[in-house]
Amino acid sequence: MSATGLDVFDRTLQTTNIWLDEIMDDHGPDRRIAWHILGAVLRTVRDRLQIGLAAKLGAELPLLVRGAYYDHYRPAAEPDKTRSLENFSQHIGEELKSIRPVDPEDAARSVFRVLARHVDLGQSAKVRDVLPKEIQALWPESLGVK
Repeated sequence: MSATGLDVFDRTLQTTNIWLDEIMDDHGPDRRIAWHILGAVLRTVRDRLQIGLAAKLGAELPLLVRGAYYDHYRPAAEPDKTRSLENFSQHIGEELKSIRPVDPEDAARSVFRVLARHVDLGQSAKVRDVLPKEIQALWPESLGVK
């Protein structure tokens, strides 16, 4: 029996919950925290991508997650050119300041693992490859990062 009456909603809820469960494996059993982590990291990555690559990544996300990804997106703005891990982490930390303390780099690792596991390998590799090497190092080894 369908929970919502619409298969597309049921699928996105199921997939989103799988992603959140994987993040909760790293950060504890609070779904709200996992949701904040997922959104904060995705938006931080999105803001560092060219519009075409940002859109391609967005197309790979579950419908519900896609909404969080595009929240407050300004595609006319230039991508954030700041290339340091410190700035990347600060941006994630700023987005997570309304919840309990979470290490931004641990948050990024968790979300990158989810992307590596669930997003098309070629697409996730393209995203990873445009990020600075010190940020790429947070991606799981399954994508070739040591």
